[in-house]
Amino acid sequence: MADTADLLSRVRRVEIKTRRVVNDMMVGAYHSQFKGRGLDFEELREYIPGDDVRTIDWNVTARMRRPFVKNYREERELTTWLVFDVSASGDFGSQRMTKREFAAEVAATLAVSALKNGDKVGLVLFSTEAELVIKPKKGRRHLLRVIRELLAFEPKHRGTDIQGALGFLNHVAKRRAIVFLVTDFLHSSKRSAQGRDLFDEIGQTNMRHDLVAMHLHDPRETELPNAGVITLQDAETGAIYTLDAARPALRAAYAREADARLGNLDRSLAECGVDTLRLCAGEDFAPRLQRFFEQRRRR
Repeated sequence: MADTADLLSRVRRVEIKTRRVVNDMMVGAYHSQFKGRGLDFEELREYIPGDDVRTIDWNVTARMRRPFVKNYREERELTTWLVFDVSASGDFGSQRMTKREFAAEVAATLAVSALKNGDKVGLVLFSTEAELVIKPKKGRRHLLRVIRELLAFEPKHRGTDIQGALGFLNHVAKRRAIVFLVTDFLHSSKRSAQGRDLFDEIGQTNMRHDLVAMHLHDPRETELPNAGVITLQDAETGAIYTLDAARPALRAAYAREADARLGNLDRSLAECGVDTLRLCAGEDFAPRLQRFFEQRRRR
């Protein structure tokens, strides 16, 4: 019972925090960035001086012998999918929270923004397979369930298959949607049965949907501390490594390899036409998220 009460308290805290962020900073940036799919005809009415002449319905005008115009409204409703990595690498955190906890706050902020925008929100939690799917819906009750699963879902597998998760999404999401891929991109490289690699699948998804990559990152993934002999364990494979972090050459090599990995990732995502925002676990992400959406809108 105590665990349940603690989880409900955590869910409520995240909801309050993310709603405050959205109300203070995000709603305008999100609304202007993600628009509806088009225009729906709403009504036909008589022409009023100042109306755009391009909206005149000439057939009706000819029959009625006075000008009539067509009014349209924006088809506002969209569907937003959160494709969220729950693999074991998310349990790491060198700052005040783990990557999983930080990613949950980011994803919850995106969910609140979408729901406040009048959109539906769906969720796919994945490791080496899609482990949980919540169909897109609206409403506060739905939001609280999404936040609860983001915070507390316990995956069956420890590994990561981003490619498989996107392939699954492309199978279940028939209509064009906004897709936020929330992951640390610590994945093994492989090809699908169709011969596609991860970035082929990302490119395919971006052609079908509006895909945005949210890369969650921890500072220790690019910089080792000067801490003497340390033992590291790969959270997903269980492999153990012992190294002497007091050696400047080793720390420099570690940083170079990490920079090269991030550079290759950025280039590959850019070649797919996917916008990527890299967020460092524990940082105040709201201002960067707002600027990111505003930059996309200006482009």
